[in-house]
Amino acid sequence: MRRGRAPRGADTFPEGDIPVFTLSILLLIAALVLVLVGRGRAGHWKLGAALSAVAGVIAGTFACIHVVSAYEVGVPVTFGRIGTPLISGIHFKSPFTDVTSFSTRPVDLDLNGKDVVEVRSSQGGVLYADVTIKWAVAPTKAVALYRLAGSEEAVQERLVLPDSREIIRNVFAKHTSEEGYASAREQISSQIADLVKERLAPRGIDVTSVNLRNVRPSEKLQDQIDKKIQQEQATERATEAARTATAEAERKRIEAEGIARANKIIGRSLSDNVLYNQCLEAYKEAAKAHPVYAVPCGTDSGGTPVIVDSGKN
Repeated sequence: MRRGRAPRGADTFPEGDIPVFTLSILLLIAALVLVLVGRGRAGHWKLGAALSAVAGVIAGTFACIHVVSAYEVGVPVTFGRIGTPLISGIHFKSPFTDVTSFSTRPVDLDLNGKDVVEVRSSQGGVLYADVTIKWAVAPTKAVALYRLAGSEEAVQERLVLPDSREIIRNVFAKHTSEEGYASAREQISSQIADLVKERLAPRGIDVTSVNLRNVRPSEKLQDQIDKKIQQEQATERATEAARTATAEAERKRIEAEGIARANKIIGRSLSDNVLYNQCLEAYKEAAKAHPVYAVPCGTDSGGTPVIVDSGKN
C-alpha cells in the first residue's frame, strides 16, 4: 500500500489567511459604524465599537503571521511571485501571501499490494516486486520543487513514484527471471537505489534508502520454474545412475584383468615337477584316511604309479 503525506500546499490561500483578513476588515468597519451610530448615545455603543476594533486588529495580526513547523520549509507566493523559502519558526507576511509547506522528514513510499511493481525479466518472465523508497525534500531545493510539482503530495505522485517505477522495470529487464527472484536480488536492489538517487537528487529529492523487500514470480512463471526444477532433478538422477553403472563396469573390468594376470602368473610358474610334488602332497593327505593305495602322478596320460603308505610315510 502506498503511503504518502497529506497535501500542504494551500493551507493559507484562499481559505486560510484571506478569510481571516477579510474578517478583520469587517470587524474594523463594524467598529467604525458603531462609533458613528453611537455618537451622543449610551456607552454600550462605544464598548461594542472598542471590542469590534480589538477583534479586528487581532484577526488582522493573525492573518499576517505564518508559523512554519519544525522539519518543514515554506515557499511563499504573493500574486504569483515566489519569495525566499521560510525556515521553521514564526514569520510575518502579507495576508495575500500563500505559503506552501514541504516536510523535510523522510517518508516511506511503499510499492506493494495494489501498487506493486510488475516487471519483466530479460527472458520475458513476469515478476512482482515489493519496494519501499525512503525519500525527503531537500530544504535548499524547495523552490525548485514547488515550480516542478506545486505541492508535497504532487512531488511524490509526479516525480518520485513514476521515476522509481521506470527505474525498477529497467533494472529487472537486464536480469534473468532466476536472478530477479533469487540469485541477484541484492545486486538488483543496489542498482535500483543508485539509479533512483542519481535521478532524483538534482531535483531536490534526497533518497535515503531503497529496500527491495520481496520479489515473486507470476503464476505462469512459477509453473515454468517448477517444471524446470523437475527436469533438472530427473537429469541429475539419470546422470547419477549412469555414473554408478560406469563405476561398476570399471570395477568388474579391473577385477577381471587382475584375475587374468594372476592366472597368467600361475600358468608360468606351474612346471611338471611342481605339479608332481603337489600331486604327491595331495595324496599323502588322502592316505591318512586310506592307508595304502596306488595313484598316478604326472603330466603325461599314463602318469607314474605311486604307492602311498601312510603308515610308512
